[in-house]
Amino acid sequence: MRAEFPARVLFPVRMEEPGRWENGRMPSDAPPLVDVDDIVHLVGPASFQRARGYARGGAVSDIDWEVSSGTLTSKVKGHSPRPYRSRIVLAPAADGFHRPVSSACSCPVSGDCKHVAATLLESNATHMQHRERDGVRRTSELRTAAGLAEAPQPTEAPPAEASWKTTMTALTAKKTASTARPFGTSADTAAKLPRTPLALQFELREQTPRTADRWRGPTAKAATSNAEPGAVYRLGVRPVIPGSSGNWVRANITWNSITHQINQLALNADQHRWFAEFAALYRATTRDVYTGQDADWILLDDFHSPLLWALLRDATKLGIELVGNKKSVTVRIGGNANVSLDATRDDPSADLRFETVLTLDGDRFPADAAGAIGNHGVYTFEITPETIYTLAPSASSLTDEQRRLLKQSSELVVPAGDVDEFLTEFFPKLRRSVEVTSTNESVDFPEMAPPVLVLTAAFRAKNVLRLSWDWEYFEAGTYSRLPLHATAGDDELRDVAMEQSTIEQAERVLRSAAEASADLFEQLQPTTTLQGLPAAEFTAKVLPELEALRGLRIEVNGSRPDYQELTEAPQLSIKTVESNQRDWFDLGVIVTIEGRDVPFGPLFKALARGQKKLLLVDNSYLSLDQPAFAELHRLINEASALQEWETGPRISRYQATLWAEFEDLADETEQAQSWRAAVTGLMALDTPDLSTIESTPLPPSIRADMRPYQREGFNWLAFLWKHQLGGILADDMGLGKTLQTLALISHAVEQRDASDTRPFLVVAPTSVVSNWLAEAEHFAPGLDVRGITATEQKSGRRLRGLVAGADVVVTSYALFRLDFEAYQDEDWAGLILDEAQFVKNSSSKAHEAARDLNAPFKLAITGTPMENSLTDLWSLFGIVAPGLFPSARKFAENYVRPIGRGDRPELMAKLRRRIRPLMMRRSKDIVAKDLPAKQEQELRIDLSPAHKNLYDTFLQRERQKLLGLIGDMDKNRFVVFRSLTLLRMLSLDPSLVDEKYSDISSSKLDALFEQLEPIIAEGHRTLVFSQFTSFLKKAASRMDDLGIEYTYLDGSTLRRPEVIKKFKDGTAPVFLISLKAGGFGLNLTEADYVFLLDPWWNPATEAQAVDRTHRIGQTKSVMVYRMVARGTIEEKVMVLKAQKAKLFSQVMDDDALFSSALTEDDIRGLLE
Repeated sequence: MRAEFPARVLFPVRMEEPGRWENGRMPSDAPPLVDVDDIVHLVGPASFQRARGYARGGAVSDIDWEVSSGTLTSKVKGHSPRPYRSRIVLAPAADGFHRPVSSACSCPVSGDCKHVAATLLESNATHMQHRERDGVRRTSELRTAAGLAEAPQPTEAPPAEASWKTTMTALTAKKTASTARPFGTSADTAAKLPRTPLALQFELREQTPRTADRWRGPTAKAATSNAEPGAVYRLGVRPVIPGSSGNWVRANITWNSITHQINQLALNADQHRWFAEFAALYRATTRDVYTGQDADWILLDDFHSPLLWALLRDATKLGIELVGNKKSVTVRIGGNANVSLDATRDDPSADLRFETVLTLDGDRFPADAAGAIGNHGVYTFEITPETIYTLAPSASSLTDEQRRLLKQSSELVVPAGDVDEFLTEFFPKLRRSVEVTSTNESVDFPEMAPPVLVLTAAFRAKNVLRLSWDWEYFEAGTYSRLPLHATAGDDELRDVAMEQSTIEQAERVLRSAAEASADLFEQLQPTTTLQGLPAAEFTAKVLPELEALRGLRIEVNGSRPDYQELTEAPQLSIKTVESNQRDWFDLGVIVTIEGRDVPFGPLFKALARGQKKLLLVDNSYLSLDQPAFAELHRLINEASALQEWETGPRISRYQATLWAEFEDLADETEQAQSWRAAVTGLMALDTPDLSTIESTPLPPSIRADMRPYQREGFNWLAFLWKHQLGGILADDMGLGKTLQTLALISHAVEQRDASDTRPFLVVAPTSVVSNWLAEAEHFAPGLDVRGITATEQKSGRRLRGLVAGADVVVTSYALFRLDFEAYQDEDWAGLILDEAQFVKNSSSKAHEAARDLNAPFKLAITGTPMENSLTDLWSLFGIVAPGLFPSARKFAENYVRPIGRGDRPELMAKLRRRIRPLMMRRSKDIVAKDLPAKQEQELRIDLSPAHKNLYDTFLQRERQKLLGLIGDMDKNRFVVFRSLTLLRMLSLDPSLVDEKYSDISSSKLDALFEQLEPIIAEGHRTLVFSQFTSFLKKAASRMDDLGIEYTYLDGSTLRRPEVIKKFKDGTAPVFLISLKAGGFGLNLTEADYVFLLDPWWNPATEAQAVDRTHRIGQTKSVMVYRMVARGTIEEKVMVLKAQKAKLFSQVMDDDALFSSALTEDDIRGLLE
């Protein structure tokens, strides 16, 4: 016969609508469902109880279920700084459940622990979330659980004529463990509507013995005063509702049906939920479910969870009445119950009599009219016209012996002649399980020695400590040892109460004092092994506290080390020592605590690993949770990447501001002489006021009237040169960076020794080389400047012969890269990188050449030191000041990623301070009064119908393709940008995509020539920029057709000076320029109109183009037109550009610098 209540327990109760999942199958992505019964058996009740708190507190993360291998993994946050990793292997079980096969954990217990249990509970919770997602409702949280006690079978009362030995033998027989299981529940929130109330009805049930049919359980009926022979009374409860006559009736509600929705009854939702959980808690804590109980009744005798009392208290709050089968019945809930034996003796020669004493809240009740509720409470009854049921929880778990006493109906008598035998053989064991008193003091019981908890501490080499726990009993003059916990087959009776009390005291000490190994002592284990710091901390702090406990003795095996905790504040001494590398100094760190030197290597490794304490070789240990250590860790991390150290920590002479923080931290510092000289100079630059830098006379050979800000820039450059420090001159476009650099070179040439003939090497883009030669001739005619225009192979001449006797050598990045070995063979006074953004890619050959070239001084010149990300900045400093940020990985970890996420705003100020001495940046705002007005305007262009239709067709196709690719930008970046470029070209001219669309006129070219006609007629000069040379050539072709004179420049133009001269001398009123080829290095102040034909997301690129004409030397107002095709990707680009512009100025005090590279969200926005 199938049970009314299912045995499988998930817990608390699943109130589901039937038919949701066929065959009970879950979606494949749902984690496994594990029976709470199996979880408790795996880890034990105590660990399970703690696991519930971990699961409820959100300690479990990264849970992953691999169906193929049946492996469940997770991370669980515990006492360690790093989360523990748990791994459980599960096998399918019946009804869609899984059963744990094995477990492992990185915690000290190593498996079958609370972390494993918390993982399984979280798996259950996630499983139920999948159910909710699929529409199946849940009423209780899965992070609750129930205990697993086996229900005791009904016990028949012994015959009245039983001898005292028979009774005492039963009372002192082998103890059967009975475990109370914790349970917690939280109900779903439901709307409170007027509903039918529920009550809990109590009734004493008279239960007859089991029948011969082993599949049929005992029968039960309402108890009467005329009991059948052998009947056993049990207290039953069931749900009832109000009847039509005002009494409480069963109707069609049973404990089986209450767990599901009862459609025909409008029940009070909160009360209904309470009853469902009551039934679930009962089912979870009894295994006698296949014996055909009456579905109407739950017998409280078998209710083994002590959380019953919390439920009964909640019943009152929810308005659930506790009623009987008649109105005259009263149900009371008491506060405390106790079962004991009271011994009396008329005189020393009389018989010894024992009576079972039951007290509820201090009042005495007859024990033969009572019953046990599981192992945690008692009920009493009296069958009279006005029956009263009183229920109360016990102060501690009832032993099996105490429950037997409640079934004992007669007095126990020990004949006078057997009293000595009783006191010797039975009393020592009896008192361990039942409280025995003599209220009239007629019996003197012998004093009994309590058990002693013995801890054996075995000390071994390499800071290993093995702990073993057991019990020592003393009876009848004999000592005996028993294991810490009773095991199966153990026939020894134990003083459970005393053992539990002593263990609880020990565990409190262990949990509070053993910080380094707290996880090991949440539940006392028979043996535990500690090593290293946990062993030291245990010996120094825990053992003394344990030794002070009563009922506990410590036995030491081996030599006990003298571990000592160092508690004083650390003293730090930091010094710099010259190394064999020019820009680097070894960093010496000495930490002293209480006169002991702390080795730096182990200290820093412990800090890097997040350890809280460190054990030293002399058996002392110290806390690392101190501000000085945290700051030391941060500073050394910044000084160099840990993985890149070869002989120890180092600091670069470029890290002067970092050294200042070391000085603030240290109690004492010592500096190498060369370090002091380098850092003193660099620290003088750590100021936003450049006027404080010592003034350097302007070289008389410079033919220019330098402005004040240019003089400041020259002073800064001369200061760097004097101290042989590299830097970045990052002034805005048009502020005279070339002039300031020529002044520096002239100063260096004039100040050098006559024997020093080393030239400066200037590397610039091909298009700028001629400009450098022209400006050098104009501003510094006294310098011998040589231009390199071909490789050695092509020219047939050696580089050495070409540069001999020169003051300055100017070459292109391409030639520098191709002939790098020849350039490396020469001795250079310094390296100047103009338009240094060309070497921002640290993996490029040009960057490697600039970084590796032997030169005592390196200067990067660029108006845009960052075009894509902060990594560009690191790349430039890696050339000119290689020690400032020595590790690309660390720079990304410490700056790029946190700043990009926006979660560490303070890092931007920190970065600014680091780079300030070595980077100069002035914007055009400082010369705004000297510049004419600049007006910028967007020209929105409507595409023709044919043009728009074609664009929309391509847009839909590319959008569908790209939205599936941008999730993996690294893999699909080329395809993504190819599609974006296609849409941009379509916005300009359909024939750029395919000549078959040449019959569709370009709406943007039409609009451009409408604007150009009056501008040219009025005598203005115009620059027209585009990123697409093919589109520029379309514009050139139309100008040819219209007879408009123009000049043209892109990357393939060979005779650049002639092309530029044609525009500057007024021959051509229009200059068509490729943005990439002509967006820098040109001075075109003759123009006063600028057209940007195709916008792109990087505002710095457009700013460079506009600055070709809006710069020092411009005398006319400048008009800038950005042409944007309406309803196309170009409008999205303008929005994105505005967003990116917000990031430009963060590094250097609101000066336009950079934007971050395009992200997945950026591209998604372009396609929307």
